[in-house]
Amino acid sequence: MNIGVIGAGSWGTALADLLARIGHQVTLWAYESDLVVRMRKTRENDVFLPDICLHEDLKFTDDLAVAVKGRELLLLVPPSQLMRQVFSQLLPHLEDGVVLVSASKGIENQTLMTMSQVLQEELKKAGRKAHLAFLSGPSFAREVAGGLPTAVVAASEDEAVAELVQKVFSGERFRVYTNDDVIGIEFGGSLKNVMALAAGIADGLGFGSNTRAALITRGLAEMTRLGVAAGACPQTFAGLAGMGDLVLTCTGDLSRNRTVGLELGRGRPLQEILDGMKMVAEGVKTTISTYQLASRLQIEAPITEQVYKILEEGKDPRQAVVDLLQRSLKSEL
Repeated sequence: MNIGVIGAGSWGTALADLLARIGHQVTLWAYESDLVVRMRKTRENDVFLPDICLHEDLKFTDDLAVAVKGRELLLLVPPSQLMRQVFSQLLPHLEDGVVLVSASKGIENQTLMTMSQVLQEELKKAGRKAHLAFLSGPSFAREVAGGLPTAVVAASEDEAVAELVQKVFSGERFRVYTNDDVIGIEFGGSLKNVMALAAGIADGLGFGSNTRAALITRGLAEMTRLGVAAGACPQTFAGLAGMGDLVLTCTGDLSRNRTVGLELGRGRPLQEILDGMKMVAEGVKTTISTYQLASRLQIEAPITEQVYKILEEGKDPRQAVVDLLQRSLKSEL
């Protein structure tokens, strides 16, 4: 297929390279013109995915019109808080009937919308039509770019669209399953970043494996409660976009959100941590949205609440853990 990839962060670059290696015609759009020049010259994204040699047939551009016009499929991978802005800018170049696949994980601040809701709203405002799908699951960009075996899930309300995306992205070491629970897939991919912050904080405090296991397990329960209240299927959270991505992000050394949590647990200020990062830790912004969404839905979300208070109110992480453990006793189920 003729594919445009919008967003040259680590994940967008890794997926663009994957698609090129499968045999598709792929053009990767980056906002940074100087990065595009360097990628053309060196076949490397030295900012977001250094030391990975990109496929010789992968093309690069900083022109949204070039990236969008004439494409059969567009893969959208900007940071979630920039999705609306980037999508509204590319809409004038979008042709009706194109397949749009979002691989961004997050919930928009202010509106508390998932990426599917953002895209649907912008399409409706512009009077345009497209086929929507969403890609999620346990998948560090560097491991995908390195050809390590990975399994993810493609979700769409239209089974035929999900199956099309499954075929487009599947390769020898990249397996794609399908699902029709778009909200569940999006909530799993978004909320696991909040839990990864919590797990990182606990690790930074030196609390060990018992604490991490408890946070992952109770985090999954919290994610499921919130997702079901928003209309998701509970079984989705036992799958790749739920438990799979949660375990990866809470335990993997490549996890940006866990890394932020680690540094918070070690006592570093949040802004100092973020200023030292080139890539976006989606969980920082998503924590705000999740905290507000839990309040709107009247769903108990104690882990999210404590992470929010650490990030936004400067609460001491040790006190946050104490407050979690001292909540009223109750049944697990």
